[in-house]
Amino acid sequence: MPRFRLALAQTNPIVGHRSHNAQTLLECARVAYDQGAQAMLSGELSLTGYPIEDLALRDNFLELSRASLAELASALQAEGMGDMAVIVGHPDGPHTLADDATILHSAARATNSASVLLGGKIQATYAKHHLPTYAVFDESRTFVPGTETLILRMAGVDAGILICEDLWRSDGPVETLTGYPLGLLLVPNASPFQRDKATVREPLVTQRAQEMNTHVAYVNIAGGQDDLVFDGDSMIVSPAGHRTVSSAWFDEDVTVADLEIPSFGAEAPLPAGARRVELAGVRAPGSQPLPPPTPRTDDPLELVWQAITTGIRDYVNKNSFPSVILGLSGGIDSALCASLATDALGPERVFGVGMPSAHSSEHSLEDAQALAENLGLSYRVEGITKLVAGFDEQLGLTGLAAENVQARARGVLLMALSNQEGHLVLTTGNKSELAVGYSTIYGDSVGGFAPIKDVPKTLVWELARWRNARAQSLGETPPIPANSIDKPPSAELRPDQTDQDSLPDYELLDQILELLVVQGYDAPQIVARGFEEALVHEVVALVSRAEWKRRQGAIGPRISSVAFGRDRRLPITNTLSQFERPE
Repeated sequence: MPRFRLALAQTNPIVGHRSHNAQTLLECARVAYDQGAQAMLSGELSLTGYPIEDLALRDNFLELSRASLAELASALQAEGMGDMAVIVGHPDGPHTLADDATILHSAARATNSASVLLGGKIQATYAKHHLPTYAVFDESRTFVPGTETLILRMAGVDAGILICEDLWRSDGPVETLTGYPLGLLLVPNASPFQRDKATVREPLVTQRAQEMNTHVAYVNIAGGQDDLVFDGDSMIVSPAGHRTVSSAWFDEDVTVADLEIPSFGAEAPLPAGARRVELAGVRAPGSQPLPPPTPRTDDPLELVWQAITTGIRDYVNKNSFPSVILGLSGGIDSALCASLATDALGPERVFGVGMPSAHSSEHSLEDAQALAENLGLSYRVEGITKLVAGFDEQLGLTGLAAENVQARARGVLLMALSNQEGHLVLTTGNKSELAVGYSTIYGDSVGGFAPIKDVPKTLVWELARWRNARAQSLGETPPIPANSIDKPPSAELRPDQTDQDSLPDYELLDQILELLVVQGYDAPQIVARGFEEALVHEVVALVSRAEWKRRQGAIGPRISSVAFGRDRRLPITNTLSQFERPE
């Protein structure tokens, strides 16, 4: 039984930055080659980044991407690695569409593809068949589906290729290849992180490995792209269903493994709709010892923390912001955001501002100061009392209008400092508040990135306690003051105000929001699960009425299966709350 040495190249591409991404792939190839790899598999659209959205509709983008792929093949050959097969994800096009192309695909003229580079040339290309159009995906808008199944014959091994969604569907290329004596299935992916997704992803890969009786090499990309975070977690699963290889969480990684694979069946009939390409000249496997596996965590809160910090770091760095700034109120949300930002960027790139009003408590200022000292970030105090007084005196504001002008004064102050000093403003609202509209538009919602936009309030407290416990276990000072965690949450826009003056208890609210927003239940279904009817209808109405605010909000890292933004698309103008309520 021949030994095949395969490398998994888990990269963090920057969308559209082909030269950077190609250089990263070239560097990964060098690591793999020096460890004796015969083939290297990279992630979905690793050459251009993912998702490229409507860039796939631009002929010039596609032409330049195709040229970059050819240049990468030449560079591999020039650097003495031309005898290692390198599988690279890229958009392929522009293609000329047939006259009978459907309306659905009339604008798309590219395929989501993976090509095999060997001997300085592009030897074969596979196009993704199944184009997802659910959750955050909208690939049918920008790609045309492939129709041919590809088998690579190299170094005594028959290897199939599928791309991401192709593996999730039992029809199409999975059905075509099942029953053929594959030694290896190569699967490039761009699979975003969400809590508990690993409990779905790995069982699927295991199922396919067992059903198809082959090794499955599953390579994901890593890093943040706008509101998406890709967690890496690439793997190889054996035909027996055992995970034998794992790559790092969230980081770039090159993992090399030896696989014992049966030789291809020379007389095996080719499945209908499949093409087999002979790859001549692939090197023999190296014999040098492979490094030990990378240590990995299985703590779910640590993974959420890594997801959010990765999202912050890559959004800031890939968009060339030098630093971030945020308001520090002494409350739990801003404390958590500051801690996340500091872990992501370092304290020298995080700037906090205390903005007390006439209603701010002394303990809030003290907690904000303590947080800044614990984290080592830059902190200043800019009071808003005089700013607010000017509005009040001129307009005679009272009640909610007087409360909201305080939040808007803080927003103006943060944006002024952003403009003057070049920081990206972080907005600190959590998912529970965004759901029910418990925020001031153009006030505390001001900012370009929202680190905890997809974090319910109850999870905010969990993450804060986890981060403090982690610091203690390392012998460090816990960053978040205990008072910020333990005191009742409050916007402090009027005397003795707490969130629960206007909202249900967060434990109860988050349970209802999970069912309504994430699970997609309607009001009667939620009531049937034992929740008080009037409360359910109140929450449904609040969520419905706040859609206009959410449409104007900043993006933030997606960590759930349904985040506000790409996942959940409801009309702003609607009468849902009225129709939901029984007569």
